Amino acid sequence: MTKHAWPAIPYEPWEGTCDALHRWTQIVGKYRLAATPWVNHSWHATLYVSPRGLTTGPIHTEASGVPQSVELIFDFHDHELRLEGSSGVRDALPLEAMSVAEFWQRFHALVERQGLSLKLHGTPNEIEGALPFAEDTEPRPYDRDAVERFHHALIHIHRVMLRFRTAYVGKVSPVHLFWGSFDVAVTRFSGRGAPDHPGGIPGLPDDVTREAYSHEVSSAGFWPGKGLGEPAFYSYAYPTPEGFSGAAVEPAESTYHEGLGEFVLPYEAVRTSDSPDETLMRFLETTWQAASRLGDWPHGVLECPVGKPLVPRPALDPSTDTAEPTIQYEESESRGRYAIAAGDGDEAAEMTYSRAGDDLIIVDHTYVPDVLRGRGVGARLAERLVADAKAKGRRIIPLCPFFRHQVERHPDWAELIA
Repeated sequence: MTKHAWPAIPYEPWEGTCDALHRWTQIVGKYRLAATPWVNHSWHATLYVSPRGLTTGPIHTEASGVPQSVELIFDFHDHELRLEGSSGVRDALPLEAMSVAEFWQRFHALVERQGLSLKLHGTPNEIEGALPFAEDTEPRPYDRDAVERFHHALIHIHRVMLRFRTAYVGKVSPVHLFWGSFDVAVTRFSGRGAPDHPGGIPGLPDDVTREAYSHEVSSAGFWPGKGLGEPAFYSYAYPTPEGFSGAAVEPAESTYHEGLGEFVLPYEAVRTSDSPDETLMRFLETTWQAASRLGDWPHGVLECPVGKPLVPRPALDPSTDTAEPTIQYEESESRGRYAIAAGDGDEAAEMTYSRAGDDLIIVDHTYVPDVLRGRGVGARLAERLVADAKAKGRRIIPLCPFFRHQVERHPDWAELIA
């Protein structure tokens, strides 16, 4: 394995280290939470993936009564928790095998050495039956190699999720790590309110949960393994739209987990695929499409091309941004093609077929360029093709994998499928 490849991160060999790291991030996250004004959906409390590990970002506080900005960094290269301040201060504690109680004590000492105020809630959140940090004296391992591989995985995941995030002009969260459930997540919002969440999450006040889910969401993320026994990606909607569990999503290794109420994709299926970035992107896009279409979100208003460096997006025209895209159609004696051009005209999404007589076509290919991804373009091409086939009395052989998934999502198309 090179450091550029997606690393293997099987959960069982580093479970003890992962469990310790989960609790340590909670302690540091609680410091940020205690010192930061509340932001919607608790976004003020999260950690962020950084080139060296995880960071709080700037925390504005006071040191011995003087305004100070500090940052706490889990450095997974030098294996230390580092505190850096706007006054030039730099201090650290080593990351090594120790109990949670010892980390709790060392963290207090680190912060207090700089004269920083420290008032933390001393019990873990979202971990059922967890001991208070100061009472958790069980020795915990620290596997440096596993932590480094985990960090390299997070770098890859963060890159793809950031790319996915760009294809949306509605409200969307940062790509951030929630230390309560220890998952990296990105969340899109429809803009509409949602029914009150039932709450009941261990160690999390119901009013916090309800504010977090105050509006309709489609959320995706990554767990390192706890609860599932293996690292995995997830995607869910709140509220869950009717038919969501039966939606056809990609890749084929994706499954709907009834207990969790969300789609799950093993990390290993992504890592070992021919193109891990594109495999994960397909999971993010198809689960989002399922959630938003079944939930009747306003696609034309919210979607946009995937962002590219140094390429500004054209301003949306409010008079046309809800219009359906123009679908171009052409057919010869042997072939047919449906296409939607990108805004610059250089690229186009397309769905092609071969003719097998007057009353039979074989759908053999679908392509959507990056600039049009995340906008339901492929689904629109499929819908137009099916409508035309029905009008012309044709039947369809679904050779293309994407089109086959669309057929699975539309039982009413069954009469046209050969």
